[in-house]
Amino acid sequence: MRPSRGRIIAGVCAAIARRFGWSPTVVRIIYILLSLIPGPLWVLYVVLWITIPSENKPPRAK
Repeated sequence: MRPSRGRIIAGVCAAIARRFGWSPTVVRIIYILLSLIPGPLWVLYVVLWITIPSENKPPRAK
């Protein structure tokens, strides 16, 4: 799940870090370094943004 706290943009890197027990900063640096390689890495980021659920819970119905 993408955390509601500690997000920079969408929380994708923070969610990956939490899943594998890594530091979010390390995952963000790896993402930035991989972004320097030509390719559609941003497409993968958007797909993960859409598919990884957010930690925010929907409001309760009255």
